[in-house]
Amino acid sequence: MGSVKEVEILKKAGQDYEGEGVFTFSDRYSVFDWGEMPDHIEKKGAALCMLSSYFFELLEKEGIKTHFKGIEEDGTLKKFSGMNGASNKMRVGVVRVIKPVYDSANNTYDYSEYKKKHLNYLIPLEVIYRNALTEGSSVFKRVKNGQVTFKDLGYDHTPQPGEILKTPILDVSTKLEHTDRYILWPEASSISGLDERSMETLKNMVLSVDMIITAACSRANIKNIDGKFEFGMDAAGNIMVVDVLGTPDECRFMSGNFHISKEFARMWYRKTPWYDEIETAKKSGGREWKQSVKNQPPKLPPELKQLLSQMYMSVTNEITGKNVFDSPPLKNVIQELEKYDR
Repeated sequence: MGSVKEVEILKKAGQDYEGEGVFTFSDRYSVFDWGEMPDHIEKKGAALCMLSSYFFELLEKEGIKTHFKGIEEDGTLKKFSGMNGASNKMRVGVVRVIKPVYDSANNTYDYSEYKKKHLNYLIPLEVIYRNALTEGSSVFKRVKNGQVTFKDLGYDHTPQPGEILKTPILDVSTKLEHTDRYILWPEASSISGLDERSMETLKNMVLSVDMIITAACSRANIKNIDGKFEFGMDAAGNIMVVDVLGTPDECRFMSGNFHISKEFARMWYRKTPWYDEIETAKKSGGREWKQSVKNQPPKLPPELKQLLSQMYMSVTNEITGKNVFDSPPLKNVIQELEKYDR
């Protein structure tokens, strides 16, 4: 069980064969690596399942390999286009997770196992595409702190906040560490065991999927600012898209200057003392940073929680072009949410 979805293994994966499992998308949500937050957002799980399934189907049509098998409805397995209602259960192929060995004394990870030739495993990276940089983007903070330069990210100038980038910035972080950290591509190649050709294949897949999501969002007058993908190596040695993609939790979507992704919940929590406390705790480092946080996150205001539920449902309706949920038009939801952004 994760902080947002549960995974049921129907068939365990091996090195030479793919397993099978079910994602059950819950109405839980998580921000700032905290884990489950105190509220549940009604219908959020079904909205994420349906929207991600829609994008998996688009990827399949473009010949991009994924682990998606279908949506469970009334005991049968269906594609998004064949659904009569909404479901929060997605059937997927399962790969092995090879965890790096953690050295608690030095707070480091040993990825040497990935140097061996493995098949059917989760690539231990999370790849982020950035079509624009918002004013509060972590990229500006990392550049200011000297952790990275725009040249490292493939840019010869400093982009302005809100500038639509001619070429997306591809960023990468670890995936299987206790607190994920941004890294540069040479380290990403080193720890994952991917050679230069495989890494280029992965990057090209990111750009292709980004274009598909951006085009679908554009048809709904939504800007796809940035997002993240995960990948696996299948039993035949092919890279495939895994986990979930193209949802308000995996992406930063905007309508005009208004965030219509999970970023809105983050923005609300950034105004609370609890957020200041967890930021201080994270700076101390180590895997047990949560233990030094004395307070629990506060609950969302009831009206805000309802509006967030409508936001997830309305975004799914408008991007897919199908009235999956009984929810107001997105522009109406945004008008109400804007009251909390003042």
